[in-house]
Amino acid sequence: MNRRTIFGILLSAAVLLTGCAVQTEETSGGGEDIHMTEDGEYYTFQDVEGNSYEAPLLADVPQCTYDFDNLETDETTGYKKFDDEENGVTARLGIDVSEFQGEAIDWKQVKASGIKFVIIRLGYRAYGENGELVLDAMYEQNIEGALDAGLEVGVYFFSQAVNAAEAVEEAEFVLDNLASYKITGPVVYDTEEIKWDTARTDDNTKQEFTNYCKVFCDTVEQAGYAPMIYSNMKWMAFTLDMSELSEYDFWYADYHEKPQCPYDYKIWQYSEDGVVPGINANVDMNLWFEKKNET
Repeated sequence: MNRRTIFGILLSAAVLLTGCAVQTEETSGGGEDIHMTEDGEYYTFQDVEGNSYEAPLLADVPQCTYDFDNLETDETTGYKKFDDEENGVTARLGIDVSEFQGEAIDWKQVKASGIKFVIIRLGYRAYGENGELVLDAMYEQNIEGALDAGLEVGVYFFSQAVNAAEAVEEAEFVLDNLASYKITGPVVYDTEEIKWDTARTDDNTKQEFTNYCKVFCDTVEQAGYAPMIYSNMKWMAFTLDMSELSEYDFWYADYHEKPQCPYDYKIWQYSEDGVVPGINANVDMNLWFEKKNET
């Protein structure tokens, strides 16, 4: 999944050259730069293309408290790992997959490599005018293989809803295709910018995108699943009203060395080009943060 968006102000030339997030005395353990202006607190961040942005920090949205001084990279596997003994927070390693990872995933080998969970694309709504609902070509094979291997499984659906009825339709499509399986991971609503083509959601307002998140999440929660919203920093800053979504968990995408998001999230998608035994393609890598007494 690609996560990019554009609108903001440039940082200094030094930041652009290094491609790193700015660190100040007010910066926490992540990569975010929080600073005070005449208009209040703001934070600065970069997208994967090196474009820089500034957005107001919303005081009513729960803040990220993870101490990323505890983030390490395994020298043997290249996987990231996180363990904060002082604050009792740890993270499980996971991946997310779709038909783009191919047909021949060896799920037992995936689990043996240290992967603990997987979030599988269940389907998507096409971004053309008709907006038909499509089941991922490898969904059934992937979910059955992952469950048989003993991995914790969640699913995600790529949305192109342009009204609340379509968001409900997407949620019901997910529920129908989950009925034969027992999962304990999240059911994720994935809404993103389409940069390479015209999308049916191009005219959605901030309030509409926010409303459709709530409609989808509430529908799957009523069916007994744990809802979650997928987003990158730019989408959080400029497209979603985070003040209205604070009751929902987030799956946050950021491919910087440390995540830049000042807001709370449960899962960090830290790479789109991971290498995992048993998968013959690059794969998205994730860390799922949890209190140690919850694991």
